[in-house]
Amino acid sequence: MFKVLIFFSFFVLPSTAQTSKTETALSQAGYVNVRELDPTLQVSLMYARADNFVGSVLYTDLRQAYLHADAAAALVKAQQRLKQLRPELSLKIYDAARPMHIQQKMWDKVKHTSMNIYVSNPAHGGGLHNYGLAVDITLCDAKGDSLPMGTKIDHLGMAAHIDNEAQLVTKGIISRKAQQNRQLLRQVMRYAGFKPLRTEWWHFNFKSRAEAKRLYKVIK
Repeated sequence: MFKVLIFFSFFVLPSTAQTSKTETALSQAGYVNVRELDPTLQVSLMYARADNFVGSVLYTDLRQAYLHADAAAALVKAQQRLKQLRPELSLKIYDAARPMHIQQKMWDKVKHTSMNIYVSNPAHGGGLHNYGLAVDITLCDAKGDSLPMGTKIDHLGMAAHIDNEAQLVTKGIISRKAQQNRQLLRQVMRYAGFKPLRTEWWHFNFKSRAEAKRLYKVIK
């Protein structure tokens, strides 16, 4: 019996260590790991790697995508709609809930550069990621490979804007296929109640800033 108990504890303890301090805090605050609602959702957090627009790792212990329960339920609805239209595709999340102390790190990286216009200033309340009410997202195939969208996920420039895509196609800046992929992404996200951001094809808000500040709590 003694040997059995040791064997059991050896395999149970590592699983409890898989949830990081930040992820535990988000969970305890009521935010939802979206893959626990729908494991078909793909997650690849871009700020857990250095190949993002700030050029460094900001999420040292965050690997899973968390959202406020309202936004998480809507995201599952968007995934289900995508599966109805294109069963071979999936939504792939590059960023979701972002604690304000990480937002501060991001702001500190860009505040004295021309990139500061793309990052919400924590002193002004941050952005909807800081309420768990926004996602940065794309489409991927069954293998998890992202579909062509015309730019990288965090490209900061006109080629990422959604209000001039026809011109971008005409000028050969993005392909017709990339435009169609963006349109499909917007279709399923709007179906679930998300609103796109004009300057970033990948960014979707579930609530307005005013609603967030009035009805939701910021993530510390």
